[in-house]
Amino acid sequence: MDEYILNDHNKEEFPPAHTAEHLLNQVMIRLFGCERSHNAHIERKKSKMSFLLDHKPSRQEEKEIEREMQRLIEEDLPVNFEFCQREELPEEIRQDRLPADASDTIRLVRIGDFDVCPCIGKHVRSTGQIGRFEMLGTNWDEHEHSFRVRFKIVQ
Repeated sequence: MDEYILNDHNKEEFPPAHTAEHLLNQVMIRLFGCERSHNAHIERKKSKMSFLLDHKPSRQEEKEIEREMQRLIEEDLPVNFEFCQREELPEEIRQDRLPADASDTIRLVRIGDFDVCPCIGKHVRSTGQIGRFEMLGTNWDEHEHSFRVRFKIVQ
């Protein structure tokens, strides 16, 4: 097996919630055409992620987020890892989102054909291991156009 030198990682993630973070990022991109979360705090008991959107989501759109998350979990998509050099990143990966001190070798986390993202954290082996995604609430900041999603993973 090849030995890769990656950045040090100083956080112990809860793999089900951390994998759900990847799914929620891509769900929001597909539903709202936004970028990945600009502020995320992922924990075992409850998590929150904020997205810059062009409008406040309706109750129907909020329910669609939750439905889509649960559908992806139930689909039991495989979670795989691959390594590539920084200059060979897939075009959907924005280099300006990488940390300034990111290593030359980047680990990509792929969730089926649904999402790919550079990440060195811990993940479940497939989305079926996440559990149930439960949206706890949302907040809308009209001035910033920031939509915060609070959720927990129930196992």
